Amino acid sequence: MLIRYKKGFEKIAMGLLSFMPSEKDLKKLQNTMKQYEASDRWQLFLWKDEDVIGLIGVSIPDDTHVEIQHISVNPSHRHQGIGKSMVRALRNLFPDKELTANEETAKFIDKCDVDEEMKEDSE
Repeated sequence: MLIRYKKGFEKIAMGLLSFMPSEKDLKKLQNTMKQYEASDRWQLFLWKDEDVIGLIGVSIPDDTHVEIQHISVNPSHRHQGIGKSMVRALRNLFPDKELTANEETAKFIDKCDVDEEMKEDSE
């Protein structure tokens, strides 16, 4: 289930964000967290099963687009479809907006789109 980030989840969110290649540096990671906390145009969501095991962060540059900035799943829960589930939940959360990816998330999002198309074709 996708939930909105709250300050109480900061350490978990930072841990998940640190799996992103661009967020390895502590200063960069802290700045990223500040951006999500300070701007209404940057929103962070957590994927909660029994525990928080994933994270997806977006920027909303205008009224028609949502750009995925970060997506991360706890390594012990990878390859179970959680990333794809987060993208689907995000699409449901922003049904009137076009979901796009940045350079860092594009490869994964493209894979999700291909998988979705293949799933629809087989139905």
